[in-house]
Amino acid sequence: MIHSLFIINPSGDVFLEKHWRSVIPRSVCDYYLEAQRASPNDVPPVLAAPHHYLISIQSGGVALVAVCMQEVAPLFVIEFLHRVVDTFQDYFSDCTETIIKENYVVVYELLDEMLDNGFPLATESNILKELIKPPNILRTIANTVTGKSNVSSILPSGQLSNVPWRRSGVKYANNEAYFDVVEEVDAIIDKSGATVSAEIQGYVDCCIKLSGMPDLTLTFVNPRLFDDVSFHPCVRFKRWESERILSFIPPDGNFRLMSYHIGSQSVVAIPIYVRHNLTLRSNGDQGRLDLTVGPKQTMGRVLENVALEICMPKCVLNCSLTANQGKYSYDPVSKVLLWDIGRIELPKLPNIRGSVSVASGADTTGANPSINVHFTIPQLAVSGLRVSRLDMYGAKYKPFKGVKYVTKAGKFHVRM
Repeated sequence: MIHSLFIINPSGDVFLEKHWRSVIPRSVCDYYLEAQRASPNDVPPVLAAPHHYLISIQSGGVALVAVCMQEVAPLFVIEFLHRVVDTFQDYFSDCTETIIKENYVVVYELLDEMLDNGFPLATESNILKELIKPPNILRTIANTVTGKSNVSSILPSGQLSNVPWRRSGVKYANNEAYFDVVEEVDAIIDKSGATVSAEIQGYVDCCIKLSGMPDLTLTFVNPRLFDDVSFHPCVRFKRWESERILSFIPPDGNFRLMSYHIGSQSVVAIPIYVRHNLTLRSNGDQGRLDLTVGPKQTMGRVLENVALEICMPKCVLNCSLTANQGKYSYDPVSKVLLWDIGRIELPKLPNIRGSVSVASGADTTGANPSINVHFTIPQLAVSGLRVSRLDMYGAKYKPFKGVKYVTKAGKFHVRM
């Protein structure tokens, strides 16, 4: 399966390597670095070298490159690498070069437990935290003085059970179950305002703090909306296939219950519109820019954290604009105009307008930039997805339950 793992910083230096089956020289990473130099923003996730396969992901400014010596399922390795990143973020709050270097010992301990002879072993956060205690100042000092490690000598109770994601004997004074339904809208809007493509990437994140071994069932009002779904291993898939009900024994703490995709354009409501007008003159005269933003199909909810990012044509030297709401900045080097609007309160619509300086004699034909739109809408799932009920079996107490909905902009582009 996986022979070695290399973690590479943005400068192209390997600052951590781990070998499970045989020691592979770090020179194999040259194939990855060549591909990165060829296309820095689009490195192929799978690279075939003469004697190895390199499978990689990027996160927090670092690249995790897994090296295999025979053919494997690439998605299996990619999923494992994402589990490694999620574990680092769970333990250290982030996955950056600095944080990994500060926690070298714990990182190697985690990698030892997560993979056994190149095959995934313990990737569940609950089990790993029983095996290897998360670092804190007191534990670090105690380990330094006594010479002990973070690794527990006792096998986690869930390791050998048929519910490996949940430890036994969990007790809470307050029993709570919270669900966050988050939807990201990916859309392309053409110059006239018509929708070229639109889809929703959604996920359900949970924070479960329940005593004992509860068995939960989560029911949706309209589960047929989903075009594609991906579940946490705790979900009983056959029950979902037959009844469209999520039945599961939850892990303890925070976890992602499911991810889903809605690709049918008729279901995706576009919650924001941008009216735009950009004129550029090549004879040295000032060009004009006029932008207005407003809500659309928000079901009465308020748009928050609204921001527009425009990568202007290379011929634009500077911008002199006036905004009736928010602040704007223009970087003449990267040619990026950023307008941070914030919250849109009706009936006043945010507007920015002014002059644009164009280089004399520059060719302005075909200069059609696109607008990257960012926004958040609290208490709204734009697809119309709703949680109907949550039932609990196997426990006698009555938990506190809550569901929160959020819609965000994913890759939301408006063509000018």
